[in-house]
Amino acid sequence: MMGISRVVLVVFSLVLILGLVESFDYHEKDLESEERLWDLYERWRSHHRVSRDLKEKHKRFNVFRANVQHVHETNKLDKPYKLKLNKFADMTSHEFKSSYAGSRVKHYRMLHGPRKTTSFMYENVRDLPASIDWRKKGAVTSVKDQGQCGSCWAFSTIVGVEGINQIKTNKLVSLSEQELVDCDNTDNQGCNGGLMENALEFIKQNGGITTEQDYPYVAEDGTCDANKENAHVVTIDGHEMVPAGDEEALMKAVAHQPVSVAIDAEGTDFQFYSEGVFTSPECGKELDHGVAIVGYGTTLDGTKYWIVKNSWGPEWGEKGYIRIERGARTKGGLCGIALEASYPLKSSPNPTKPRTRSSSSIKDEL
Repeated sequence: MMGISRVVLVVFSLVLILGLVESFDYHEKDLESEERLWDLYERWRSHHRVSRDLKEKHKRFNVFRANVQHVHETNKLDKPYKLKLNKFADMTSHEFKSSYAGSRVKHYRMLHGPRKTTSFMYENVRDLPASIDWRKKGAVTSVKDQGQCGSCWAFSTIVGVEGINQIKTNKLVSLSEQELVDCDNTDNQGCNGGLMENALEFIKQNGGITTEQDYPYVAEDGTCDANKENAHVVTIDGHEMVPAGDEEALMKAVAHQPVSVAIDAEGTDFQFYSEGVFTSPECGKELDHGVAIVGYGTTLDGTKYWIVKNSWGPEWGEKGYIRIERGARTKGGLCGIALEASYPLKSSPNPTKPRTRSSSSIKDEL
């Protein structure tokens, strides 16, 4: 019994330590003076291992101070969501958007023309479940981090493909965003942005996509590795678009599989989102960020929401996720979430053997 008690104590201690590592908080007294704010900034930098030279530190401190005040004042309001000082706390809204929400989906749509008309296989679906969470059904991999690369379109696409593959095969395989960044460069442009529907078409035409382990993410544009590109592990048979602006249709699709969507990630509230149902009117319809809906539900007070997987790491939001208000009285949904939704189709089996690699190495990854 003594041995078991010691094990429990060690595990509990580790949980406490990990919890402290993951979280960063402040108290009202930290805002009382310039000196205390500097102490808070230094603690924040140490926590997030942010290195700045002296000149840059003074510049960043002013940004940090403004962000702290915004987070503090917003959290005093009676909103259904809260903010926190995360790893973006000494970035301006413009810097943040340029680095993490700069995929310019609306810009790409303007360049490449209107959405292609596709069929919608869930059009006549009725009797939808009141809620669904594909994470609980084992169809969603862990939260990933795109870094300072505008590759959110690739992460959004991969969530959909990973999801439908698990639904069809009962195997959850983490797939390669980097393959899309490096190799899908006809219309998409790696860290400079792209469209999820183009990426889905690339995967179909390419004959599939490989695993994250085989072609790991490096957060920058690279030269396409043809051997890895041709080591197909998961295939799809095409894709469909959800009717634009129709949240009811989007709900029908999400009830059956994770769906790639574009949103407007504008605003300081989005930058520092921590928990709750996001209802901020700051975001509009300037679609600049690719994410994926992996479920929906309703809070106890009746607020409807989408469960959205982001690609800014697990420290942001609700362990990497955000709940965005569903059924908001705004055309196209809050933050434009229903304007650019797409999902992959899959009926064909995956390759039993990759074209250019040994089957044993693939089996190790599966």
